[in-house]
Amino acid sequence: MKDPISIFWHRRDLRIKDNAGLFKALSGDVPVVPVFIFDKNILSNLPSKDARIVFIHQELEKIKLYYQRKGSDLRVIFDTPQGAFEKLCSQFNVRSVFTNRDYEPYAKKRDGNMNDWFQKNKIEFIGAKDHVIFEKSEVVKDNGEPYTVFTPYSKKWKSHVTENTFKPFASEELDNYELLEPEELISLKALGFDSLEPDFPDKTVNPDLLADYKKNRDIPSIKGTSRLSVHLRFGTVSIRSLAKKGQNYSEAWLNELIWRDFYQMIIHHFPKSADDEFRAKYSKIPWSDNMDHFEKWTQGKTGYPIVDAGMRELNATGFMHNRVRMVVASFLTKHLLLDWRLGERYFAEKLLDFELASNVGGWQWAAGSGCDAAPYFRVFNPESQLKKFDPELRYVKKWVPEYGSSSYPSPIVEHKWARQRAIDTYKETLNS
Repeated sequence: MKDPISIFWHRRDLRIKDNAGLFKALSGDVPVVPVFIFDKNILSNLPSKDARIVFIHQELEKIKLYYQRKGSDLRVIFDTPQGAFEKLCSQFNVRSVFTNRDYEPYAKKRDGNMNDWFQKNKIEFIGAKDHVIFEKSEVVKDNGEPYTVFTPYSKKWKSHVTENTFKPFASEELDNYELLEPEELISLKALGFDSLEPDFPDKTVNPDLLADYKKNRDIPSIKGTSRLSVHLRFGTVSIRSLAKKGQNYSEAWLNELIWRDFYQMIIHHFPKSADDEFRAKYSKIPWSDNMDHFEKWTQGKTGYPIVDAGMRELNATGFMHNRVRMVVASFLTKHLLLDWRLGERYFAEKLLDFELASNVGGWQWAAGSGCDAAPYFRVFNPESQLKKFDPELRYVKKWVPEYGSSSYPSPIVEHKWARQRAIDTYKETLNS
């Protein structure tokens, strides 16, 4: 019989430093084999040109190198989770599997199925909190119900913070690894993906940027935001380290991290909101079926320069400025009266930092159908948004160089008419 080992299952925590689940695994009494699974259930639904897979692949190369320097290695497997663990259990005497918890519907279903399989095979399955600061029912109302409005949630969230809340886990100081022969990382081609060279943002944040965050955060032509969202999405940085920086330098930036926790807990407590309106009465809105309008929106050819700039930035880079995200989402759901799910799924395909909970939360906020959403009669005016946040047209000129020329299209809908149509449609539906 082989000596027992534990497995640490990397998922959306692609780092060694300050990794709660890895720390828990390495603190045990048997050596650890680190594992990452390219889940066929997920990858089969993605296009061959997907920068997010390239990002993960690059981060795995760095992690493998770290483990190899420790005399071990990261085992990377392309399979379903159960198929991967069947292979691992044929190679090792697996006593326990450690991982960091995930709160999205697919992840919870996957982990429930794997927990059943582990139990049948007498393997302990141990989770840790790493992706958020507070999880599940740690921040709830006094009666135990989950918050569905951000402001009271954030107040309770902040009241729970102690001197140890953001304390890092010293996972990088432990080296209780199983000795392994190094293996070559599976290629992108073997996974079914093309090699790309996207410009991924740096994973550090300048304290000066945080100090000026509240002042600069809404100006899309400058680097006034941290652009760390892709690193938070895949866990290449620790949420604890970032929350500590927010506490030290910028409450406004910390509030954005709290919004992230809030949406993670909404998707945990209300998983149906991933597909259906959080406010059920909004499910009766008679959305338009004008797919020509949708295509022009995706292409950045609506005739509204700030909307078009945002969509072109997204298509070219996989990123869109936060202020502009709100404007383009409002435009789709209110001006064009198109189903928020169309926009949510387009963002899901294009965004480097796509995270289901925040994406759904943001889109339902714009459509008025989500928790703590903007009232239905709030319709962003893309022209006034342009004047307020890009008055010198720096952002627009970068992404819509033909703006102001005869080749730039006329608006596909007239603002005043479209705004009134949206308000009337929502009002009639909600009052019926």
